[in-house]
Amino acid sequence: MIIQLLVYILIYPVIVLISILPFRILYMVSDLLYLLLYYVFDYRKKVVMGNLLIAFPEKSKEELTVIMKKFYSHFLDIFMEMIKTFSISNEEILERFKLTNPEELDAFMGRHKNVLLMSSHYANFEWLFSLNLRVDHHGFAAYKKVKNKYFNNYIVRSRSRFNTTLVPTKEMIAALGENDKKNMSSIYGMLVDQAPKPGKTYHWSNFFGVEVPVITGTEMLSKKYDYAVMYIETTKVKRGFYETKMEVLSENPRDVPDFGITDLFMKKLEAKIRKEPEYYFWTHKRFKYMRSAEAKNKPSQ
Repeated sequence: MIIQLLVYILIYPVIVLISILPFRILYMVSDLLYLLLYYVFDYRKKVVMGNLLIAFPEKSKEELTVIMKKFYSHFLDIFMEMIKTFSISNEEILERFKLTNPEELDAFMGRHKNVLLMSSHYANFEWLFSLNLRVDHHGFAAYKKVKNKYFNNYIVRSRSRFNTTLVPTKEMIAALGENDKKNMSSIYGMLVDQAPKPGKTYHWSNFFGVEVPVITGTEMLSKKYDYAVMYIETTKVKRGFYETKMEVLSENPRDVPDFGITDLFMKKLEAKIRKEPEYYFWTHKRFKYMRSAEAKNKPSQ
């Protein structure tokens, strides 16, 4: 515990200092880190290329290398933007992370007291918190706790500025149930493109021509509580600027066949990635577990 505190005391001032730097300087730092991470340390390059080979078997090695380089540049930009979140004002983040269909969202939120948002590790998922500044419903977001409790508490406090309550992933189901009992008007954001272990998998979905295990908890909650479900699609306009839109996945989830909402989400996510693959987080082993006849002919990681 003392070591955690000492690490926090040493690193916290550095994070604060970096966060108050202008974006122009932040991206200069990002460019330098890119050179180090890509050309010197070879950070997870085998994993990234392995993912790309499976997702885009029709592309040449040269084409995949171009995508990989663009991804690493974006990856470092996101890292710097994440740090900037600690000090950015509400006005600036709303300017840099714009919602393109506010009227549709307002109408949707007017029809539904509780909404589940399905999103992924695409573009700048860190700034999705800012969307809660636009709605009257209180926002809740599932997150993975940081081992250092001092940094964890700092992150939780920082995100609360955006009308968001962070809930550890393992506690989200219980928190949602409690909020439902209190008859709260809430909006829940969840990144659902992570892969569960096969032993804990309820459904396999098609993703880039292979079947992968997918998280079905969001769909399960939507059916249990009859909450409407929306999909968030974010586009990187230029460096430091994003546009996002909300799409309805289901307003009546109990009428949708089991796993239909999850499969639709995966289909939309794949379509977005195919358009601009460099903005997806390829450093995770996206195809660590896969099955189907096609999978046997794909490169393994």
